Amino acid sequence: MLKVCMLDQITIRVPATSANLGPGFDCLGVALNCYNLVCITRQGTSAPHTMVDEAAATFFHAAGVSPFQFSWTITGDIPRSRGLGSSVAVRLGVLHALNALYGELLDANTLYRLCVQLEGHPDNAAPAAFGGFTVARPDATYFRCDVSPSLHFIVLLPTEEIETDVSRGRLPREISHADAVWNTAHASLLTAAFVSQQYELLRGTMRDHLHEPYRLAVNPYLRAAVEAGVSAGALGGYLSGSGSAIACVSLKNPEAVATAMRAVAPDAKTLILHADNTGITVIN
Repeated sequence: MLKVCMLDQITIRVPATSANLGPGFDCLGVALNCYNLVCITRQGTSAPHTMVDEAAATFFHAAGVSPFQFSWTITGDIPRSRGLGSSVAVRLGVLHALNALYGELLDANTLYRLCVQLEGHPDNAAPAAFGGFTVARPDATYFRCDVSPSLHFIVLLPTEEIETDVSRGRLPREISHADAVWNTAHASLLTAAFVSQQYELLRGTMRDHLHEPYRLAVNPYLRAAVEAGVSAGALGGYLSGSGSAIACVSLKNPEAVATAMRAVAPDAKTLILHADNTGITVIN
């Protein structure tokens, strides 16, 4: 029998996500304790929104239920188009909200896979859905583990917004064998560091040869900000997603790292964050 929940409104909390982590292009990600709230109400309508409308249509089709009109609001602290998973927060939030209103017709893994279909980026969808550090394949198969609160993520937020499709357009179609080997080794060691929580192994491991060098033109603060952060005590740093956010990870003195990074881009803001090990959450 079809389960139908009588709730008229639901609010979903979705964490920010930071993908790639340097060498883990399109496969590694982490959820951060910076959030958006997606609220859906059965009554009323809202202005058309491509991501919201596509996510809703995908849910109704997958769940085999009749669409209904609803209104929505999205609020919170995840900056738009900065490489911190703002688009995943919309899509995954809408999928989970509608699912909650219908009495949890679909399980979390199904909703995650629907989000990957919409988003095309499991490295963002997996940590948003399940929290912690994740490794995800293009087919949405994933692994996750918790991240210790001892690890700080210091995020520099330049004022520039960067669209993912524009940034991806700068990537080469082919790479050298040497660059592939470099990234495989570094991504493997980075994964081992997170799984074992031996975070000192991250020192020197977050360097990348596959995407960051080609995105420097639209992320001019990247190298200087990472170098400044490492000089101030960070273990390493990387371009978060496509940018413009730049993140450093540190076990100590996060305020000093933030100050050093901000000196590179005086108009930018910094956030000192930790990993979110819970993932997407129903608030009410």
